[in-house]
Amino acid sequence: MPTSPFAQRSLASPFPSCRVLLLGAVLPLLLAACGKGESAPPAAPPPATVGVVTVTQGEVGLVTELPGRLEASRVAQVRARAAGILQKRLFREGSDVKAGQPLFSIDAAPYAAAAASAKAGQARAEANLAQASALAARYKPLVEANAISKQEYANAVAAQKQAEADVAVGRANVQTANINLGYAAVSAPISGRIGRALVTEGALVGQGDATQLAVIQQINPMYVNFTQSASEVMKLRAAMDGGQFKRAGGSDAASVRIVLEDGSEYAKPGRLLFSDLTVDATTGQITLRAEVPNPNAQLLPGLYVRVRLEQAKVSNAITLPQQAVTRSAQGDTVMVVDSEGKVATRPVKIDSAKGNQWVVLEGLKTGEQVIVDGFQKLRPGASVKPVPWQAIGSAPAGGPAGAASAPAAAASAPASAASK
Repeated sequence: MPTSPFAQRSLASPFPSCRVLLLGAVLPLLLAACGKGESAPPAAPPPATVGVVTVTQGEVGLVTELPGRLEASRVAQVRARAAGILQKRLFREGSDVKAGQPLFSIDAAPYAAAAASAKAGQARAEANLAQASALAARYKPLVEANAISKQEYANAVAAQKQAEADVAVGRANVQTANINLGYAAVSAPISGRIGRALVTEGALVGQGDATQLAVIQQINPMYVNFTQSASEVMKLRAAMDGGQFKRAGGSDAASVRIVLEDGSEYAKPGRLLFSDLTVDATTGQITLRAEVPNPNAQLLPGLYVRVRLEQAKVSNAITLPQQAVTRSAQGDTVMVVDSEGKVATRPVKIDSAKGNQWVVLEGLKTGEQVIVDGFQKLRPGASVKPVPWQAIGSAPAGGPAGAASAPAAAASAPASAASK
């Protein structure tokens, strides 16, 4: 059955008017999107925020850290000077003793007998002297009256002088016997802390050699012995003579600090006593000794420590946090912010460390801003926004060059939010 023209048009395109409407609605949106992409340029990122410290000059002590070893200021070996059987120990091991305090008792019976014999010999010599003196006194008027020969009188005078010499020998024997008797009671030669007893009761001591019984060490104050390179010493002295440095404290005595094995610093400072006059031919080192007070016996002899020695001071030195300085084989550098707010690399001369800061001798001027935090991804010439930098948990830096280390996180947060 033939279809009508209207029915054929309906089967080929059921909704021709809907297609026209959809095309008219989508085309303006596409055109608008294309136009928007072409007209809006990308926004420039804001300058990076960096933490800086302002350079100021001041007097800074040059501190050198060297390895050292503690030593008792006085050491005495207690030895048996009398031979015999050790009868008793009269002290507590590890305690403090005073000079002259009894420590050991050795069998004194043989020495007491020897002392008694010496006294008897002295008494006999004194009796002979009295007899010889009386005889010489009787012969004197007789020889004047020619009643006896001069030879007999001379013999009497000689016998008297010999008796006087025997008395002197007797007295010396008594003194020697008393000394040996005193050696039987062993006493402390110095005040200090005594260690363990090296012998026990019942041991035979002093037979042949003087047997060591104990050791007393005086540990207040303590000595610390350490070495320093001779080249460093000569360089330091040349700088002092040239006026670049000056002596710490205005004298040869330098300030000394002790760093213990756990990294903590001993509370009481010490003082440098002397430096050796000769250089060790094998190591090229000079030996130095310092004295450190030790009232609480915290320091012990033989302990290895680190010695922080301040030998000189610099009048116009600068200190910077260590993280602000980049150290390499080509030299030490820092990054500064110029007057236009751009980053520039600056070579500097580092002398030594003072705590967690470097002492800078050359390369910076007063008032310049040195970047401490946020420079790791910066290139020279980049624009930055400097903000004051301070250490974590501390107030803003007020020293020669600021505090030790901390990021300027609070200041960089707005910048990062703006970049998003």
